[in-house]
Amino acid sequence: MSELNETIAANGAPWGAIDAESAARMVVQNRFRTGLDIARYTAKIMREDMEAYDRDPANYTQSLGTWHGFIAQQKMISIKKHFGNTKRRYLYLSGWMVAALRSEFGPLPDQSMHEKTSVPNLIEELYTFLNQADARELGGLFRELDAAKEANDAVNTQRLIKEIDEHETHVVPIIADIDAGFGNAEATYLLAKKMIEAGACALQIENQVSDEKQCGHQDGKVTVPHEEFHQKIRAIRYAFLELGVPEGIIVARTDSLGAGLTKSIAYSKEPGDLGDQYNSFLDCDEVDAADIKNGQVFISRDGKLLAPKRLPSNLYQFRPGTGEDRCVLDCITALEAGADLLWIETEKPHVEQIAGMVDRVREVIPNAKLVYNNSPSFNWTLNFRQQVYDAWAEAGKDVSAFDRDRLMSIDYDGTELAAEADEKIRTFQADAAKRAGIFHHLITLPTYHTAALSTDNLAREYFGEQAMLGYVKNVQREEIRQGIACVKHQNMAGSDMGDDHKDYFAGEAALKAGGKDNTMNQFAAA
Repeated sequence: MSELNETIAANGAPWGAIDAESAARMVVQNRFRTGLDIARYTAKIMREDMEAYDRDPANYTQSLGTWHGFIAQQKMISIKKHFGNTKRRYLYLSGWMVAALRSEFGPLPDQSMHEKTSVPNLIEELYTFLNQADARELGGLFRELDAAKEANDAVNTQRLIKEIDEHETHVVPIIADIDAGFGNAEATYLLAKKMIEAGACALQIENQVSDEKQCGHQDGKVTVPHEEFHQKIRAIRYAFLELGVPEGIIVARTDSLGAGLTKSIAYSKEPGDLGDQYNSFLDCDEVDAADIKNGQVFISRDGKLLAPKRLPSNLYQFRPGTGEDRCVLDCITALEAGADLLWIETEKPHVEQIAGMVDRVREVIPNAKLVYNNSPSFNWTLNFRQQVYDAWAEAGKDVSAFDRDRLMSIDYDGTELAAEADEKIRTFQADAAKRAGIFHHLITLPTYHTAALSTDNLAREYFGEQAMLGYVKNVQREEIRQGIACVKHQNMAGSDMGDDHKDYFAGEAALKAGGKDNTMNQFAAA
């Protein structure tokens, strides 16, 4: 404040109408000047959280995937409302949702066909909405402060000043999906820079071929030799360093558990090197030199001539059953190449399956930590009911009342088996954080599904017999009773902040929106 007063005084008459208090409030309401400010701030938070997790795995972190700035904003407003702070709660930017919801081509599958610029654009949008949430919340506190001062209420005045001084921002770390880098290492570096400049402190990259990339829960995934993947990890680190974010986090995702194909035979200089280890997983047939066929490709191993199995797609296949070994090798080498966190994409949410791989990684790198996708692609109800069923059967408990293949049925909802499965789902994140080294739990596509579900429910009611009551009863009335900030949608969109600025800029001449005829006043008691 004193610096602003000095600056205004130094400029004399031309700045005579500028109020230092108003200017100071605007400065406080816009704490972050650039995306790089955000990236540096959030990277520090994430590093501290990683250290806290190493001390105690109960300190795991969580996020929900978001596809629009408004969704991210409402999520963080809700977290602050319900829990009082944003500690260990992040944002996740899902490449799947960018493809499905934010591409100029329209809805696309998660195969890196969307514009690469749509990813940094969304990061910038997310933080624009979170910054606005800060400004809105502080604006409300400033209004309360003015009212307390006008009423000569010293106690509330001091309380509000303290609350403003200690205000916790809605800005939190974001883990952003860079897919397979959208090209070679140079392309990865260029896109990484754009994402970091937009505010991302953590970038997640996968070891698939960029032009063959598939969603981790689809078939047909094609991985690349380790060196190609490590070049991209190094490219991202250089981007962080160049932009002055040395604490930036790289999440290395391996799809090898479910990927049985590769496009390349790795380069190898000597037996046992990394390229040779990669090639050792190839599904090969030993070849008699007298029986060589046209178009075959060969590698040599232990003095033998081998022909990798090559598909009509020009891809090579790995031996069945090697996915877990390849996954463990991917993890160890990615951390050695400079990654900070791992992501193992699995086909089901099973703590011991994940832990089995992490245990092997930690034999080499003791503090290895995971980001894990609590994916909506898993049928959580069926998976966990089957896990309980299998455990009961193994323990000799009678399971004759259940059909294992029909355990999703509503007929089983009230059973002891269903209750035990639900409890395992409830504790899955804490259990996996403790047993399987999972530092960060995320759901990639939750708000995609919640938007679809809530819209379906509203459409059924509003266009059906309930008509307007379908909206009032199930939406507005619940917003009011649950204290959802958006019930005052004009305020959420910035109307009150605009009025504050009109006061600053025009004083008594200001034409403000928040007068007695504003219908938002009907929610004053909400």
